[in-house]
Parts: sequence; structure tokens; C-alpha cells
Amino acid sequence: MTVQTPEDALSGLQIYLVGGAVRDRLLGRADADRDWVVLGSTVEQMKARGFRQVGRDFPVFLHPNSHEQYALAQGVGGVASVDMTLEEDLGRRDLTINAMAMDAEGVLVDLFGGREDLEAGVLRHVSSESFAEDPLRVLRVARFAARYDFAIAPETEALMQSLAASDEFMELPAERLWSEIEGALGEPQPRRFIDTLRACGALARVLPEVDAMFGVPQTPRYHPEVDTGVHVMLVLEMAVRLQADTPTRFAALVHDLGKGTTPRAIWPHHYGHEGRSIALVRALCQRLRVPRAYRDIGILTARYHTHCHRLSQLRAKTILKLLEAMRVVHGDEQLQRFLLVCEADSRGREGHAEGNYPQAKLLAAAGAAVSAIRAQDCTPEGEGKMAVAKALRSARLAAISEVMAGSRKN
Repeated sequence: MTVQTPEDALSGLQIYLVGGAVRDRLLGRADADRDWVVLGSTVEQMKARGFRQVGRDFPVFLHPNSHEQYALAQGVGGVASVDMTLEEDLGRRDLTINAMAMDAEGVLVDLFGGREDLEAGVLRHVSSESFAEDPLRVLRVARFAARYDFAIAPETEALMQSLAASDEFMELPAERLWSEIEGALGEPQPRRFIDTLRACGALARVLPEVDAMFGVPQTPRYHPEVDTGVHVMLVLEMAVRLQADTPTRFAALVHDLGKGTTPRAIWPHHYGHEGRSIALVRALCQRLRVPRAYRDIGILTARYHTHCHRLSQLRAKTILKLLEAMRVVHGDEQLQRFLLVCEADSRGREGHAEGNYPQAKLLAAAGAAVSAIRAQDCTPEGEGKMAVAKALRSARLAAISEVMAGSRKN
């Protein structure tokens, strides 16, 4: 069989632009990665045209020049056939807004009311059979809600509740669950993701540590919103407002997990919740195979956020221990993330959204003072590494004390 050149790889093929690129084009947004569906072709024919197959189980190919994805038309169950129609292919997709296509001339093919739902701001499944093929779609719908702030059709909500309660839902691989959670944290309104999962019962199954915080009271004097879960959602919203990256938003979500396990007998107080939070963050990250960058800032924030809130009361030794945990002498990325969460925690309370958080500036100044001191700048009394280390520590403690003293004068 003759292999065609990249220039004529598409010649004679019946192709349609599908999925997110069509959806976002209708929304007036920049195209997402463009995906195409191919009708009336076979695996062998696609390879002969120079396309490279990706994966053995799915008839998906990369264009030899653009490297865009071209998939053979498939029906429910992912079965591909040369006789498969565009309607059958679109009918297997998750939501109506993702089940539209455009032909080579840009003519819209909308067989399931996707454009109407897009204009109305509604997330609606195409068919119960196709939606139920992959329980992960419960999280995907929640993620779309976080991205577009669309309403969810009642019949879709009912289907999500059913799937969230299924055994198949709990069999989803940790990597797939985390991929959706991570993506949702990066969306404009990640709180919608959490609220949507909670409403359909999925939060208690995917992130039970987060779900456990809802309904747990806090001291009204410090938390007018009272409910710990509500507070954490306000913190997450504030983290977005402060333009935090996704690891920082994750830390905002998990910084108070320990409050969800506080004994009822001591409510609304939460003595020792920091230590309980650390253990819960570790368990969550291990279960979902969360990357180290997320785990580390999550644990650091759980452990030390109350230290930052009462910074002016801390001794220089305690502040240095905190800064050493952030490894500020190797850079301040962790410290900056930590400070963002602490500020979001302070301002993520009812009536405090516009409040100031001077602790962030003060701890950043202390961090800068500590990182500026190098071993070669110290003149130890005595010789050897121990003497240098002692002199370095003394110099850093003195620098912290100077920063703190200066703040009290101001």
C-alpha cells in the first residue's frame, strides 16, 4: 500500500471538528486543542496516509504535520466501525455542549441541542447510557461547572447522584480522580467543583476529609460564618482572588482538615487541629497519589498557618524554625505560597474579605533577612563546622529579632 505524503493526508477524508474546540468557538473563546472525527475510514487506511496511531485500544491518530488528534468514529462502548455515523459518534459524548461538530466549511452540526444549552448556560448529558459508561464524568461535569459557572440540568444531577453511589465510581483509578481534581482547582471557580460534588454525594466518596468539615462549628467570634466547610470554601475563593496557583489552592482546601475530626465534646473549639490536619493531608495525598509539590505545601500550611496568624507573639527561634521548614535559604517559592494561603485564611471569613494581613509582609521580610545571611559572612568563635553553624544561627536569629522589633516600632 502506498503511503501518502503529509500534504495530502486529509485528501478525500470526511472529517469534522468536534468537542471542546467547537464549544469554545461558539463561546467566542480561543480554541482548545482541536480534535477531529473521521468517518468511513479504517486503521490501515489512516496509517497509509501517514497518521501515527496513539494507543492500541483506541482508534486515535496524530496528523503527520499538525500532530492534531483524529479519531475514527465510535459508538457507545467505544466501538469503532467504518460504517459508524456522525450521529452515533456524537451521541456517545458526555454533555450536549460537547456533542457538536463542524464540517470543513465551518457549518455547525448540532443534533442534541448543544447550542441551545450553551446559550442557556446548562450542563446536560446526551444520553444516560453513554454518560454512565464512565463514572468519572461526575467529576468532569463538576469541573465544567467550575469553569463556566453553568447550571446542571436536574436529570443530569439525578444521574450523577446515582453514579456517585455506585461501586464502579469507587473503582476509578486514583490518577484519573486526581487529574480532574487538579484541573478543577485551576478553573475560575473551584468552589463550584466542591459544591457540585457535595450536592450529588460524590465529595464524601472522593474527598471524605473535605466533606467532613461541613457542619462542624467554629467560634463565632473569629468565624462569623461558623461552619468550617463554608469557611474553607471562602478561603478557596479568596485564594483564587489572590491569583494563587493550583498547589496553593490545594493547600487552601486542605489546611483545616483536622477540624473535621474534632471531638464534638469540645466544639466549637479545635485544639490541636493542626496535627490532625497533617495526618489527614498525608493520607489524602497517598490515596490519590497527589504530586509532591501539592503534598508539601499542603502539609506545611496545615502545620504552620496558625503560627503565621499570631506571628507577633512568636519568639525568634520559633519563626526561624518555620522559615527553615519553608527552606527559604534555597528560595522563597514555598514561603510565598504559604503566605498566600494564610492571607486567604484570614480574609476568607464572613465580613473580613477586605481586611489587611500585615503578617504576610512581616514574615516575608524575616525570610528575606534570613536568606541574605550566608555562612561566609559569619565570623565564628572557634573552628570547625559546628562553630560556623552556631554563628550562622545566631546571626539569623538576630536578623529576625531586628525585623520583629522594627515592626513593633511602626
